[in-house]
Amino acid sequence: MGDRTQALTGAAGGATTAGRPRSIRNVVLVGHSGSGKTTLVEALALTAGAVNRAGRVEDGATLSDYDEIERRRQRSVQLSVVPVEWGGYRINLLDTPGYADFVGELRAGLRAADAALFVVSAAQEADAVAGSSRAAWDECAAVGIPRAIVVTHLDTARTPFDEMTRICGEILGGDDPDAVLPLYLPVHGPAGADGHAPLTGLTGLLTGRVLDYSSGERREKPPDEDGRARLREARDRLIEGIIAESEDETLMDRYLGGAEIDLATLVGDLERAVARGAFHPVLTAAPAAEGARQGVGTVELLDLITGGLPTPPERPLPGVTPLHGARSPALNCDPEGPLLAEVVKTASDPYVGRMSLVRVFSGTLRPDDTVHVFGHGLTEPGRETRPFHESEVRVGALSSPFGAQQRPLTACVAGDLACVAKLGDAETGDTLSSTDLPLLMEPWTAPDPLLPLAVRAHGKADEDRLSQGLARLVAEDPTLRLEQNQDTRQVVLWCLGEAHQDVALDRLRSRYGVRVDAVPHKVALRETFAAPASGRGRHVKQSGGHGQYAICEIDVEPLSPGAGVEFVDKVVGGAVPRQFIPSVEKGVRAQAARGVAAGYPLVDIRVTLRDGKAHSVDSSDAAFQTAGALALREAASETRVRLLEPVAEVQVLVPDEYVGPVMSDLSGRRGRVVGTEQSGPGRTLIRAEVPELEIGRYAVDLRSLSHGTGRFDRTYVRHEPMPPRLAEHVREQQETSPAGV
Repeated sequence: MGDRTQALTGAAGGATTAGRPRSIRNVVLVGHSGSGKTTLVEALALTAGAVNRAGRVEDGATLSDYDEIERRRQRSVQLSVVPVEWGGYRINLLDTPGYADFVGELRAGLRAADAALFVVSAAQEADAVAGSSRAAWDECAAVGIPRAIVVTHLDTARTPFDEMTRICGEILGGDDPDAVLPLYLPVHGPAGADGHAPLTGLTGLLTGRVLDYSSGERREKPPDEDGRARLREARDRLIEGIIAESEDETLMDRYLGGAEIDLATLVGDLERAVARGAFHPVLTAAPAAEGARQGVGTVELLDLITGGLPTPPERPLPGVTPLHGARSPALNCDPEGPLLAEVVKTASDPYVGRMSLVRVFSGTLRPDDTVHVFGHGLTEPGRETRPFHESEVRVGALSSPFGAQQRPLTACVAGDLACVAKLGDAETGDTLSSTDLPLLMEPWTAPDPLLPLAVRAHGKADEDRLSQGLARLVAEDPTLRLEQNQDTRQVVLWCLGEAHQDVALDRLRSRYGVRVDAVPHKVALRETFAAPASGRGRHVKQSGGHGQYAICEIDVEPLSPGAGVEFVDKVVGGAVPRQFIPSVEKGVRAQAARGVAAGYPLVDIRVTLRDGKAHSVDSSDAAFQTAGALALREAASETRVRLLEPVAEVQVLVPDEYVGPVMSDLSGRRGRVVGTEQSGPGRTLIRAEVPELEIGRYAVDLRSLSHGTGRFDRTYVRHEPMPPRLAEHVREQQETSPAGV
């Protein structure tokens, strides 16, 4: 506890044994886009001495945003790892994208980490913070990861620190706003010409000391008289918040009775409350000034990470299942235990090929080891997005990622992260274990991509490489789903949003050399008969030599939805020879598959063959197939053919304040709301049935409508008749756009 008390009060020390799980910290940075996560990683790396200068997002030269696509877009689009050393501890900083389209990268980072720094920007308006931060906070809460909150951009704040802390308490603290309280208060210098007061230091609430950075180096001094009252009030509230979460029920009585609670007790209770996810301390940080190595609050933040956040052995392991009748081992975060590791990210390197970022949970991973690889794929409830696969693979070179660099490793112990080169066909989410004790880890949930992107090869050379390029792209990113739609004959890449689409196409072109064109996505429609009808197919040709002769008469009647195409033989007296009846059926079914009105498959009908004629010489299988098709087309011309459109059940989860706008929007999409129910505090689940033609871009529209706080899933329910006016419009379009709409 001594080292932890020193760390949390600003005096970390005491080096630990390198390469041991308790000397490792895995921390993921989470927050909305533009909150300053990447800049904060740079500042922490500079303070820890891992780099000589801090990059800037504007330079395109940041440590974690090193990918060519990220430089072009000036935005993080993938998970990156920056390891630093601080006080004898190894800290793996995992920088995640803040944009909602890349939530799969966020979930991978949450899987690899043991704690999170939740970054919010004071440069945003208060209502913007509330909307953009809630979804990211919910992701953290869903996996129960301990969190501390870091407020950035106080130099250009639109929202003061006290107000930001209050907002975080209300929005992120749930039922207990006092579970979100600051450990330090910011100290500002005189306001500049732009009206903004620079951040020059911090006041520690537990120590009561001011940490002054105005000279470019961190110095301690006592607070001035003007700040003592504010310090006392904030300190009392922090102590009460810590004690309220204490497992010692007598502590509050002693404190209210006037007893002085020693610092070690407070720090111990704080650490345990943070580890349980019951308390979320708030800190602030800013990048270093030009020429300085320490940014304001970066030392305190590194001290909190090493002294106050959980170590790998203190976090429970994911669920594990033994394979092939193996015994169920007792696993913990022990380098000497059985090997248990997981691929949390897959990427392609232009020089070494596929690289796998692996988190080791138990045992030690070494180069040239042969490991068992098992992949059940990443799943969404009710959907399988990856088929399972199993193999034994020899481990290639191990390295520690550091931006674009790879630093060689001799081993990766339990609790640590490493990159593995050429790990066979291992994909994101696969479990690595020893060949003697094969194991399977419980998967994390991958978001279901719901925005379709239909693509086709730009040229002949691209067509040859398209399948392989798409397969590799999907293997790297589990939030992409590839569909070969047989009804519309389109190749569809399902994504999470428009930015996700753009990055996928960019990677396909720049990484795999495949150029594609985006084309309008088509929805698979159907046709059916609105009323019974009859048709006669006559195929008689005589042009010398062997001719063609086949006549058949059919009755067609509509069936209930989902019945498909039924064929009934009621021919009597041998009018159609028995050997040609299957030929008629084959012709009917082939024509039904091609459609009879607008080119969509014909379904939910019963076709009855009642009569016909044959010729002893000129009749043939091909002739009766043609006659069957002609008969079905004639029957269709005698009645009205309906167009059927697919209908999906949509479940939309939104904060209560957006229920009205979302329901109104669904009604405008020809949707039928079938029910609503409460789904947790302040959230409502809306269930509706909506035609799929109306929700092609709903992933984008819902995000705009709910300010990024809503999410939805969709499930096919049935095909049902399309409104006549819309059906007529689709038929007109069909003349220039076959096989879908």
